[in-house]
Amino acid sequence: MRYVETFDHGPGGWYGWISNSAGPKPLEVRDGYAVSRSPWWIDYNHAPPGVGYLHLLFMLNTASKGGEHQREVQGEHRFVDGRYPTNFSNARMTLRLKGELEARGAQLLLLCQAVQGGLCSGWLLTGQPFHVTPDWSEQTVTLSLDPSQWTCLGSRHDRSDFYGELPLETVLGDVNTDILLVLHPLDIAPMGPLGDDPHRLRPERDYPVWRSRLPEGYVLLDEVAIEFEVGA
Repeated sequence: MRYVETFDHGPGGWYGWISNSAGPKPLEVRDGYAVSRSPWWIDYNHAPPGVGYLHLLFMLNTASKGGEHQREVQGEHRFVDGRYPTNFSNARMTLRLKGELEARGAQLLLLCQAVQGGLCSGWLLTGQPFHVTPDWSEQTVTLSLDPSQWTCLGSRHDRSDFYGELPLETVLGDVNTDILLVLHPLDIAPMGPLGDDPHRLRPERDYPVWRSRLPEGYVLLDEVAIEFEVGA
């Protein structure tokens, strides 16, 4: 089975993210591609002892259309409406993309998330990053069950009641929450002295950061294609 989104008729279920408190935002879609531009929100839900901080560029819920605001933001949800599988084991994802990105050490990575027993577990495909170049390119990654290709997000100190680690095969076998394209790792540098461990605080909410240390630019996403393994 093959899923394809070309953004020729709107976001197709894909969306961006403002913050924990503000939630999802519409993607800029024009001329058949989706756009994500800096400055991006700093996702602090997985601060150390988790894997660290993230920028969330493109997101797609895989098993739910969400509430009214979510539906307005994401538009027609062609993934859910098309009844595509949530078993991503050994699937192949191909992106057609380009952009200009001052990455500052970050990589554009696929993130898959699933919830089982009230625990949300996310895994980053750190072994197969996408590369943002000034010209259009097609790049393919394979969602193998090899844990050496992946890194689990884990949780910051006060979110372990919701975020944690489930086995990779469990998550890929039923990616029932969302898939995302994110930038990681981020160099979070407090602007000025702090009286506490910065990882116990929330960057840009509890303290300012040096934005010059973070990625800047834009990414254009022209097409997303996912080839699901036969029988998935």
